[in-house]
Amino acid sequence: MSADTPHTKLNEEKAREQLIDLAAEFYDQFEHGDIPEMTLPTRTKSNIVFDEEAGVWVYGDRTSTRSANSVRGARKLLKAVYAVEFLAQQLDEDRSSTLRELYYLSESWDSEEAQFTSQDESNQLIEDLEIVSGVTREDFHMRPEESGAKVMGPLRLREQTRRGDRDIHCQEDVGQGGYQIPNNPDTIEFLDNDAEFVLCVETGGMRDRLVENGFDVDYDSIVVHLGGQPARATRRLTKRLHDELDLPVVVFCDGDPWSYRIYGSVAYGSIKSAHLSEYLATPEAEYVGIRPQDIVDYDLPTDPLADSDVNALESELEDPRFQTDFWEEQIELQLDIGKKAEQQALAAQGLDFVTDTYLPERLEEMGVL
Repeated sequence: MSADTPHTKLNEEKAREQLIDLAAEFYDQFEHGDIPEMTLPTRTKSNIVFDEEAGVWVYGDRTSTRSANSVRGARKLLKAVYAVEFLAQQLDEDRSSTLRELYYLSESWDSEEAQFTSQDESNQLIEDLEIVSGVTREDFHMRPEESGAKVMGPLRLREQTRRGDRDIHCQEDVGQGGYQIPNNPDTIEFLDNDAEFVLCVETGGMRDRLVENGFDVDYDSIVVHLGGQPARATRRLTKRLHDELDLPVVVFCDGDPWSYRIYGSVAYGSIKSAHLSEYLATPEAEYVGIRPQDIVDYDLPTDPLADSDVNALESELEDPRFQTDFWEEQIELQLDIGKKAEQQALAAQGLDFVTDTYLPERLEEMGVL
């Protein structure tokens, strides 16, 4: 692996210490004749609460316990012990692995009971270890299969490579595809920027339209392609751009309930990773569109809401992350008109409409421009 920054090195040392402490805790429980157990927050929508100080949604007080007093619980803890041993060795050897590789690696472990039955099971265990250790999987040198998305804009940064540090300008030194976000964006150092704001875009087609039309140049914007539900690396970089460079963040998605959840994961954090909300979420991020009101105002081409869309919208009305006047008004409107629209439906007004009219007017209305 490439050389680490002092910050990432400290995180890795903390990760190693926490893994050792966790293993020692299991050992002490055995030694004292106690039934080994691991307590975790209950990861459900009903157990997330708003942290006023941090401005993000985090897990509440309800917990569940993984205990060895049942065969099922004992298996889970056994798998945790084997995973902890593997991760500690990985850190000692300064190597990394993917979540998928961990799943397959478990087949070589000497206890059949410790082997994972599915990748979902191994993924969840890594999330459990993040929660109880207080460090991220990136500090364990665990990588996802999906990569971070791409960035285009007036930003110069320094990244670590196998051959040493490399300085990159995210317009001048990249092709039309932009700069590929690494799995651990904390290894990036921001050097300079001329940006006015960050625009996170859901779809590749819309991202390409903005770049082809020169939106990043004309409006000094950093365009971040989310690629659907954004990877953790994408959310982390977005948060760093906001927090460290003091740049406003706006999110541009399709006009459907699933895309609202994409915005929610950027701004509020996801239920699945609420333990990392302070690390990943950007609560100041604002939603540009597509809004249900846009469907009406611009007479956009639409598709009818499917039953699953209606159920998702009704669920969002009960989701504490969407219980604001803005979201309640927009969701109620969408349920009333029974329609949804894609970002690229704006092309019905012409290929340049999104960059010449829609985004400039909306961003000016929001006070970003």
